[in-house]
This record gives sequence, structure tokens and C-alpha cells, in this order.
Amino acid sequence: MDARHARYPFLASSRQAVQDAGVDLAAVVSDDAEVVARATERLTNALTEREVGDAARSTRVELLSYPVARVIASLVDENILVRRYAQAEANTAHDRFTEDFATDDDLASVSDSGRVSRDELLREFDIADDVVPTQDGFDVGVATYLLLSSSIRGEDWRLVNRRLADGRVPVTDSELDALLREAVEDRIAEGLPLNVPDAIASELGEQVSEVKTTLSELDLTREIDTVVPELFPPCMTHLLERVQRGDHLPHHSRFAITAFLANIGLSTDEIVQIYEVNPGFGEEMTRYQTDHIQGETSPTEYTAPACATMKSYGDCVNPDALCDHISHPLSYYEAKLDDSDEDDLDDWRDRDTEDAEA
Repeated sequence: MDARHARYPFLASSRQAVQDAGVDLAAVVSDDAEVVARATERLTNALTEREVGDAARSTRVELLSYPVARVIASLVDENILVRRYAQAEANTAHDRFTEDFATDDDLASVSDSGRVSRDELLREFDIADDVVPTQDGFDVGVATYLLLSSSIRGEDWRLVNRRLADGRVPVTDSELDALLREAVEDRIAEGLPLNVPDAIASELGEQVSEVKTTLSELDLTREIDTVVPELFPPCMTHLLERVQRGDHLPHHSRFAITAFLANIGLSTDEIVQIYEVNPGFGEEMTRYQTDHIQGETSPTEYTAPACATMKSYGDCVNPDALCDHISHPLSYYEAKLDDSDEDDLDDWRDRDTEDAEA
């Protein structure tokens, strides 16, 4: 384990260093309070500061806190936490590698072993062949550009507003670094939430509670309360269209679309109204199921299934470029809302009111 591993724990070489050291994660969470504390700090700072905080003095502590943080995030199992955490790790990495890129090689000391080069990161994410240096910056293959830029806000990033020649998009140095930041965020979020063994989970109950408390205090488990079907993820658009066509949905599909609609702010009455067009509609049963999902008649307010669950049931259909960057349908919808001008959002419920008045 060296300084680079601790500085950039998402690198494949960093994961290999942990494996080569024979680290037992169960023993770490049980016996190493410093690692666990730093892991918890990574998450709480991600929520409050949008970065992961100052690095620990110990290379070992800093590196091992990364996989432990991923475990804690998985146990909390809130999509907004995963999203914020991935963003924070990527923000911190971006600050570090842009600093590395700006350092004059002639002035770098031998001890400066924690640095990475832009070429190394391009190879890390298997996009080196898609990025060609030019006199003014770089040309990026259009497929790679679209994949990495899809979550970046701003009209300037839209392909229609860029020059495109021979299948490549010109970018500046800083724009390429922004694309690399997106690649880091994708990797951080990849695979989350993890399946955590009970032996590890039982050791982290206090830390999970601390992160959940931070979440509740910041009210980030967001009550969206904005219904714009045009911004729904493809899976939910497909399920909603099936309901409106009168198709019979299997239980898992019906649960997914009902929970999603409830999570974004629709009331039981509004959801029942959507199902009324379905030939198999039964108001009493629909109302009972929706109230149960909403937590009105159950101790739990249910969240729509994550992308992995949607895939396992065959409900993930027509995925687009943004789907590659997220792990939950609600994260997709939140990202779409964030990228939209609030003044231009046309809430579905307001349309119904306008139609009735007309």
C-alpha cells in the first residue's frame, strides 16, 4: 500500500494492493476503529460538504476506509446516499488529479509518488484509444463523449452544440478532466449497494445509524413531489404505458410502478385514478396495495426497486445513456429534474387541473 493507493482508492491497482496485503475486512471493521471512523467521515462529509474530507495521515487507514465506506453505504441503502457519495469521491479525485496534472514534472520530487498522470487515468478507464491529443486540447470519440457527458449539466455539453468531425468531439484540457471525473463517479457507484455478510453488518450498526441521522437531519431522502412523466426513467415510462394500455402487470411490475409514483409525490387517490383505465382495475384492492406501499397501513414506506432488481425481474427496458450512470430509478428522475429549468417543469397534476377548468 502506497501513497497513490490511498490517494486514488478506486484504481484497479489500489484494489489489488488490498488483496495482496491479505486484508480481512471483517477483522478491520471489528478491530480497527480508526479505519471505521474515517470511513464514516467519508460518508458524512459526502452528505454535508460534497467531498470526502481530509485524508488520514496513515496510508493504510486512508486506503482501507474506502471499501469500509462502501460497505456502510450499502447497509444504509439509500439511493441518494450512494449518489452523493459517488459524487463526493469523484469531486475529491478531480481536485487531486487536476493538481497532479498541473505539477511541473521537472519540479516533482522522488517522494511525490502519489501522483497520477492524465494518460494513466485514460488507460485506467479503457478510453486511451478514444482520446487523441490535438493542438488545442483533445479529440474524444463520440461514443465515449456521450457516455461520460450525459450526466454533466449545461447546454454546452449537449452534442448538438459541439463540433463533430470524423466521429470525434473536440474538448479542452479542463473538459477532458471533467469527463474523467464522470468516469470516476461511475466506478465509485458501480456495484452499490453491495451484499454485506451479517458478520460485517453487525459490527457497523452504530456507524450506519450515524449516517442515517445525518441523512435525516439534512432531509436528503427527498420528497420530490414533482410529477413530470416526460422525465421518468425508461423502465417506469414503459410500465406506466402498459398500465394505461390496459395490460395486466405481474405483481413485481405493479409494485415497481406504484412505489415509484408514490415516491415522487402522488397520493393514493391519484394513483388509483391512473389504474382506473385498466380492464382488471379493482378500486378496493388497488387502494389497499397503494396505502400499504405508502406506509399508511404498514410500518414501512416502501421505495421503488433498484435497477439491479428491475433487471432481475425483466422490468429494465430501453435503457439510455443516463441509465449507465445510476443505480436506482429515483436517482434517474432526480438527475433529470436537476438538469431541468424549474420554471419549465409542467407537473402532470397541474395539467389535469387546467384541462378540467377548460
